[in-house]
Amino acid sequence: MMNKLKVSICIIVPILLTYALNTKFGNVPPVLRFLNPFTGFWQNAERLTVRPTNKVVLKGTYENVDVAFDDRMVPHIFAKNDHDVFYAQGYITAMHRLWQMDFQTRFAAGRISEVVGKKALELDRYQRRMGMVYGAERSLAGMMADAKSKEMILAYTEGINAYIRSLSRSKFPIEYKILDSKPEEWTPLKCAILLKQMSAVLAMGSDEFYMSNIRKKFGSDVIKELFPDYPFKEDPIIPIGTKWDFEPLPVPDAPAGLETATTGTIRTKQKIEGIGSNNWAVSGAKTASGLPILANDPHLDLSLPSIWYQVQLHAPGLNAYGVSLPGAPGIVIGFNKDIAWGVTNVAADVLDFYQIKFKDSSHQEYWYNNQWKKTTTRLETIVVRGGKNITDTVFYTHHGPVVYLQKVQDFSKARNIPVGSALRWIAHDQSNEIKTFYLLNRGKNYADYRQALTYYSAPAQNFIFASAENDIAITANGKFPLKWKNQGKFIMDGSDPKNDWQGWIPASHNPSVKNPPRNFVSSANQSSTDQTYPYYINWEFSPYERGKRINDRLSVMKNATADSMINMQTDSYSVHAQDVLSALLEKVDKVGLNATQKEALNLVSAWNKHYSAKSVAASVFDLWTKRLQFNIWNDEFTVAGVPMRYPSRDRTVQLILHEPTAKWIDNVNTPGKETLADLITDAFKYSCDSLESKYGSIGRSWEWGNVKGTQIHHIAKIPGFSSKVLRIGGGKMTINAMNEHNGPSWRMVVELGKTPKGHGVFPGGQSGNPGSPFYDDMIDTWASGKLYDLYLMQDAADKSAKIISQLKILKK
Repeated sequence: MMNKLKVSICIIVPILLTYALNTKFGNVPPVLRFLNPFTGFWQNAERLTVRPTNKVVLKGTYENVDVAFDDRMVPHIFAKNDHDVFYAQGYITAMHRLWQMDFQTRFAAGRISEVVGKKALELDRYQRRMGMVYGAERSLAGMMADAKSKEMILAYTEGINAYIRSLSRSKFPIEYKILDSKPEEWTPLKCAILLKQMSAVLAMGSDEFYMSNIRKKFGSDVIKELFPDYPFKEDPIIPIGTKWDFEPLPVPDAPAGLETATTGTIRTKQKIEGIGSNNWAVSGAKTASGLPILANDPHLDLSLPSIWYQVQLHAPGLNAYGVSLPGAPGIVIGFNKDIAWGVTNVAADVLDFYQIKFKDSSHQEYWYNNQWKKTTTRLETIVVRGGKNITDTVFYTHHGPVVYLQKVQDFSKARNIPVGSALRWIAHDQSNEIKTFYLLNRGKNYADYRQALTYYSAPAQNFIFASAENDIAITANGKFPLKWKNQGKFIMDGSDPKNDWQGWIPASHNPSVKNPPRNFVSSANQSSTDQTYPYYINWEFSPYERGKRINDRLSVMKNATADSMINMQTDSYSVHAQDVLSALLEKVDKVGLNATQKEALNLVSAWNKHYSAKSVAASVFDLWTKRLQFNIWNDEFTVAGVPMRYPSRDRTVQLILHEPTAKWIDNVNTPGKETLADLITDAFKYSCDSLESKYGSIGRSWEWGNVKGTQIHHIAKIPGFSSKVLRIGGGKMTINAMNEHNGPSWRMVVELGKTPKGHGVFPGGQSGNPGSPFYDDMIDTWASGKLYDLYLMQDAADKSAKIISQLKILKK
């Protein structure tokens, strides 16, 4: 008996060990496979040196393709036709960023549960219910209806799949090994999904439920007083006084009874300051060369791998350099021999929620235009690793999906969505954005730029332009609904047809200016126009301070060079401090300050208003002004069960400077009557006490670079794959718009001329492999505010570039 037991143990234990070591438990990968020296993570380490020449035979190309990799591992692709250049772009991008491309599209499509199990189920339901795949399917139909866009998408997809099919398990990116998953075939739909994810990132939230609750509580007069349709301080993108060279369409009339719309208690996502960008271009009249210089730095959530991938594309009629989105063909921001272009977010109001009245709990019919109208349904099947598949039914009205029919607990994104409301979102419409970039990549002049923009729908962008012909221009561009004023500022009644979008603003009527008298164009997400523009785009944009600082500097700039622009991109001067600091200092009651507070006050009083890394005053001022806004508005605008938002920073500054005795100053929750000086002093003490509590005695630990603590996380937050903490300057209100995890995702400066000169950097590296020397090699250069020279090569043998490796793609 004992012998049989020993034999059984000898058999069972190895079987159990083999199973355990080859099975994923929770977040722990299969240990044996992960540590396998032939197929595990060891295989992801890359040598510091690369092979100078490589060859690969692929059956998908029409002709041979040459790829030269420079000293930052940027590929310069030389093809003999359009198909091959995009095929090679797909192949090379997958070589460096496959897991990122896979993860981002799975995330956007609501497919993370397939990899990590039920813990991602609510995230996947949210993405499906927001109509991400629905919108991507419609967008793809638009792309495939255009012959050139179809060729781009299909060739790019073929190239990605050629790389995927070449991989053995040992060469899978390390994240696949950690998550015990594997790549799947790429599809054209994934390209469209990626572009829809960018629309979601830049949608910037929704305020209509906040605003509806405020109107219900305080009335329309308070809305007009505290939430005006145009800011008190503004320096718009299209210069004030610009004449509109079109006859505007009639604007729809607002329906009667707007005040009756009901409100909900769902907490919606407010616009996030910092998700924006800067761009500007100066004409030759302001440069040392006599030709334009263009600069762009889109501000996005920073991640490793970077959201961008640098590439040069060269084919007949095409020679462009810039950054692409891994997973989509073409170059989004960049330059060629003749032109340069860049983008910032417009923040147009192209996302609205409509209250829906259903006939009954079956949700098969809803009330619209005085009759019952049938809904349509979309069945979303969610595959759950280690569990049963989930089928989710989403009801669609003519507006779009009814995102949630009941409240979802313990999922933060669900709290942003009003229950029982339908979503009307431009990202659900058919579109063909990649045709815009196809044409820009090949553009030669202003006419080509304008033609390219006609294909662009969303997310709406301020497209800036400069050419070697000495033209500069900017256009707030996208597909904008023709709305009555303030349509979408509040929740709308989904039963009234007058609340629907009533057509479209013609593309030729989008705000635009070419070669303005001031000899520069710029944008920083502020208001698109002055109040003479005849159409409604939105009632609120990003605060004016960044745009104001850019325009102030460009107005006085002469003999500008690339260095002038590079230095300006890291400008950390605070216009907000310029506006309010002296007024705040005057009202601080110094009598009750302790020693730390007095020292802090002395530092702020002598501050140069720059958010530099070593500034203690910047830390104090930043927390002080945030707390002051809380002190002024929190008592009235924080009510249990009635989610609202504060008035804007612009409105708060107006109150501080010009309405010091306004009724909003007094805290209604205390028996006494507070003055503005009371609130300012209390906020100042609070900022100092908070900093002392968290960072100790006033000194180096209070420096802004330490308090802000910028860090670039791995896109899936995998420990050990993120950057070090970067103690750098910049702040949300400065040109160098930087916070903890958001900032300039790509800095570019282009000097136009006979031979254009490009300069650029992003916070990361070309490779998505943490074991590669090219994973994060550009971070320190980016953090220091420097840019690399960008090589616009003329052919694969061009000696002007620092080439370290060549890949020859041979047709089969």
